[in-house]
Amino acid sequence: MNDVSSASKLADRSLLIVDSERNFVSRFSREMEQRGYRVAVVESAKEGIQVIQSSPPAYAVVDLKLGDGSGLDVISALSKKRPDARGIIVTGYGNIATAVAAVKLGAADYLAKPADAEDIDRALRADGPLAIPPPDNPMSPDRVRWEHIQRVYEQCGRNVSETARRLSMHRRTLQRILAKRAPR
Repeated sequence: MNDVSSASKLADRSLLIVDSERNFVSRFSREMEQRGYRVAVVESAKEGIQVIQSSPPAYAVVDLKLGDGSGLDVISALSKKRPDARGIIVTGYGNIATAVAAVKLGAADYLAKPADAEDIDRALRADGPLAIPPPDNPMSPDRVRWEHIQRVYEQCGRNVSETARRLSMHRRTLQRILAKRAPR
């Protein structure tokens, strides 16, 4: 990147957050404002694309799964409208195929939830794809599984039958897991 576009990008700290998870968005947007970003928040792919068409931001943090479509559509619109923008996908449903698709469509990086503001800020400001070092004290596989089950359970409105169906799990097995304490 040349010095002129780099300097103008540093001056433009506009950040678009496209995510329908209200708890994550409210906390994350406050943290990013404290880091000097001018934050705009929308909850759907359609709204995200509209914001990009009217005033494309320098940065974007986009959830992969949105109620009305895919975050990949938002990333694609951003890279077409403003090629120097740095957009990243943040998702709880990460897999290699969507990570590759995201990068091909213009995403600068692809992070798995739960990603904290520090990791996301570092990914937004990096010059290339970012290799985030593993945490000093990572979650156990049992804890990761439990967190995923809890996230799907909340997304299903705490409906055990629907959660079990989405996780391809027997309802009684899910009930036993939900009744236990979170693993360490």
